[in-house]
Amino acid sequence: MTVTVSALNKYIKSLIENDLSLINISVKGELSNFKRHSSGHCYMTLKDENSAIAAVMFRGSADKLRFQPENGMKVIATGRISVYERDGRYQIYIDSMQPDGIGDLHIAFEQLKEKLQSEGYFDQSRKKPLPKFPKTVGVVTSPTGAAVRDIVNVISRRYPLCEVLICPVLVQGENAANQIANAIGYINQNSLADVIIVGRGGGSLEDLWAFNELPVAMAIVESDIPVISAVGHETDFSISDFVADLRAPTPSAAAELAVPSVVELSASISKSYGSMLNAILNNINYKRSVLSRFAVKSPMDYVQQNRIRLDNAEKHLINAVTAKYSEKANSFSVSVAKLNSLNPLSVLTRGYAVASGEKGIIKSVSDISSGDVIDLRLCDGSAKCTVNERG
Repeated sequence: MTVTVSALNKYIKSLIENDLSLINISVKGELSNFKRHSSGHCYMTLKDENSAIAAVMFRGSADKLRFQPENGMKVIATGRISVYERDGRYQIYIDSMQPDGIGDLHIAFEQLKEKLQSEGYFDQSRKKPLPKFPKTVGVVTSPTGAAVRDIVNVISRRYPLCEVLICPVLVQGENAANQIANAIGYINQNSLADVIIVGRGGGSLEDLWAFNELPVAMAIVESDIPVISAVGHETDFSISDFVADLRAPTPSAAAELAVPSVVELSASISKSYGSMLNAILNNINYKRSVLSRFAVKSPMDYVQQNRIRLDNAEKHLINAVTAKYSEKANSFSVSVAKLNSLNPLSVLTRGYAVASGEKGIIKSVSDISSGDVIDLRLCDGSAKCTVNERG
């Protein structure tokens, strides 16, 4: 029997596709040569230590993957075996794929976490502070879950002045991530709240998965309004927890972090009021004590105080003048004594006389001759004398 290549490949294809064991089969292997085409289709090879098989995953199935396939990753691929007639090559057409050993959700979580962390979206430096006294808290969650009731109850009890804006969304399922992201964007675009709480109650990883998807993460990152993430229980962590401005272990805890307590505020205000009042009273008492030193009880007190000041000034002035007078008198007496000691008349009182002739004071016998008439000046008068003889 002679057949064409095309007929042969077609025949082999029909044999394989009619084999019930090959219609829905799961194949375990390691990914290699993985490529995602611009069309969205994924092409790869599955291999083990001894063999390899070509594989293709069309866009409709590839878009449902929760993780990013990578070369070297061990996976379990489920699909059907068929033949690509043009090349005469049999391959597996994959409908679904999951990591071998670790769940696909866990892989997807770690991959997105690593990607966002490397881009700086977890950095503390980009976190926005929460407002101290928010007027409105936006809540993005299911309108029927326990989480929304807990949040409303806590905010109403702690800070009744605050309004609660509920944006109802699906918190699990296929459309949940887009609804959550759109609600965050809507609140921002219309400036409807001062802080946003995004979250839900506890559940399995699958139940919480919407908060691990990229649209929700980017909506939180791009939010101008601070976001608190409160997903699941205290031990649950989601991607939204890492990118949010603040992570709360539960929705109730998120409400407590979002608003202050009126009881605590009242106590703080009372304490501040008491401290301020004490400070004012202490200041008044201090000023009063200072003013009391200058206080005048009556006009006569003022006159008396000035009279005392004048009397004291008069005494100081008299004492100063007296001391100055005594000083000058003593100085004058000393000067007079010095003058008296130099006065020629004071010498004459001791028996001396001053002789003078026509030429003035006679200082030597050579200044006189016999027969000269000289004047003698005594202490109490003068006399004229004639020189009879010069010795």
